Amino acid sequence: MRLLRNKALWIALVCAAPLVLGTAAYLLSWSPGAPANYGELIPPHVIAPLSELRGKWVLVTFDAAACDAYCERKLYIARQVRRAQGKDMERIERLWVVTDAGKPRPDILAATEGTRVGRFAADGFPGPIAEHIYLVDPLGNLMMRFPRDPDPSQVIKDLQRLLKYSRFG
Repeated sequence: MRLLRNKALWIALVCAAPLVLGTAAYLLSWSPGAPANYGELIPPHVIAPLSELRGKWVLVTFDAAACDAYCERKLYIARQVRRAQGKDMERIERLWVVTDAGKPRPDILAATEGTRVGRFAADGFPGPIAEHIYLVDPLGNLMMRFPRDPDPSQVIKDLQRLLKYSRFG
């Protein structure tokens, strides 16, 4: 009888342990650690002007046509991040959205060869748009933005992870 009671007690303890430990972790504000992604995740929403680029991951930058040094650095980072993807680089497009009526300099266009240039309203893009590089998924959803002066190696890791696990694009 005693052996049977001990087994029942052990079964009850094993079944109750996850509930007790989970409640304790919640009450003590336990955190599982830092997020794995470098870029800031944004609640996804469709960006209509990018419908022609559906099926591709798109790195989007916003800047004036004059393109100062910071603008050139963002365009350079976007180009290098794409190239660093190796065989998957064809799954990624780059888009420079010109925010004014000016015309980009020919030397900038040559240096960023392959970058698409467009003009459209920045509706749906959060924050000061000229400070970030945004990522749009192959379904046309804005989903992530990278901080001002991003670390290219961290951006590369984020994209590698997304491309590895994504069946789209």
